This record gives sequence, structure tokens and C-alpha cells, in this order.
Amino acid sequence: MYARTWGIKRFAWTTIVLAFMPRGPLAAPAQDGGTSYQNMAPLEQYLMADRNTEIALARSAAPSAIAADATVLVLGRRGYETAVEGKNGFVCLVDRKWQAPFFVPDFWNPKVRAPICLNPQAARSVLPTNLKRTELVLAGLSKTEMMARIRSAFEKKQLSAPEPGAMAYMMSKEQYLSDASPHFQPHLMFYVPNKVATADWGANKPQSPVMGGGDSGEPLVTFIVPVTHWSDGTPATEHPKR
Repeated sequence: MYARTWGIKRFAWTTIVLAFMPRGPLAAPAQDGGTSYQNMAPLEQYLMADRNTEIALARSAAPSAIAADATVLVLGRRGYETAVEGKNGFVCLVDRKWQAPFFVPDFWNPKVRAPICLNPQAARSVLPTNLKRTELVLAGLSKTEMMARIRSAFEKKQLSAPEPGAMAYMMSKEQYLSDASPHFQPHLMFYVPNKVATADWGANKPQSPVMGGGDSGEPLVTFIVPVTHWSDGTPATEHPKR
């Protein structure tokens, strides 16, 4: 989802994409206007009051032909819970900003709602790390403690690198990814072990639609490919909230 960081240092691009780029496939990452969220807000601000609303928002990450048969998770006080049992291997949920890199200034932004649908490969290999991070957040750990715990989990093989073919949809018109660029643009995310060079994907090159990558010593590298339409089929240029 977001780019992982085990130390406080910047990636070339942030991913599970929450420090985000303004419109345009080759735009530079947006900043959040100087706003900084230094500490976690009360948990209630991260929760959604209506369970059905969260289910619908999670499913909006992907076209209905995919999301309708996906498992759906919702965030509760003790972590993500299964709200709907799916049958196609996909898992849809609404990420919060704490899936972003630890260095982003709005890591604790309680307004962020990032619908995402992970394919079966990502659900098996990427989602466990995201759920672990949420578990640590809700346990009240500091960023430093979370980084240490996650690093240890990888070293002990309790968490693993992405499987081949791991990817996710982030095509929700209702997404709120940052204060600076809340709706960003619909995109696909591809997860690979950190053995793949950015140049192998032609990422971040002039006129290339691929963003992301970067060698930071992390186990996970994410590439982002913007797409032209939201999950409901409307063009990305049409957004009532822009």
C-alpha cells in the first residue's frame, strides 16, 4: 500500500499513495500545506460510525465486477474485522493514513480514507503487514517501536515480501488521501520485492505513466500506474468534489 520505511528517510515516491501527487501522471508529490499531525487523534476520529457506509466505501476502490464478490474488512476498536465474506480472493478495505511512510507530516491525519482492493496475491502477502501496522497503532506504540516490531517480524519470517503478481485497485471517487490532494486520481498499485530496479519498469521517466520504485533497503517496492476512469466508469477528469 504505502511505501514501507524502517528508518526515517524519504523514498523517491511515496506509495499506498498517501503523500500524494496533484493531478497529472508525472506531477511532483504534493505537500500538505505545512499542516502537521504530531500525535494520534482520539480513535473515534479514525472510525466510521456506520458500518454499511464503510463497506460501500471499501468496495468503491474497484469496479463492481471485482468488488461485489470481494471480502470486505472494516476498522474496529481492536483492528480490522471481516464484515463480508467474499468468494473471489480479493480483499477490500479503507486504509487510514498510518499505512503511509512514517516520515510523512500527516501520518496521524484522521481525515484520510483510502479505499483499496487487493488481489489474492496481495491479500496473502501484503495485507498481513498492513494489518500488523494497524494492530501496533491501536496498541499505542510509537513510530520507532512500530518500525522495530515490523522489522523483527520480517526477520522472523512472520511477515513476507509480496508474492509475484501482487497488486491493488485504488479507483474510488470518494477517496480522501491527503489534505493537499484529497482525491488524487484513480490508479493501480503493483507490489514487488525490493530486488526490482525502478528502471526495469521505466518508472518516473518523461511521459512514462509509471511512478514509484526506488531502492531504499525496504522489502517492498510499489509501482503506481494512474488510470483514466474511476471505479464507477466515469472519466477521471470528472469529479464533483474537485
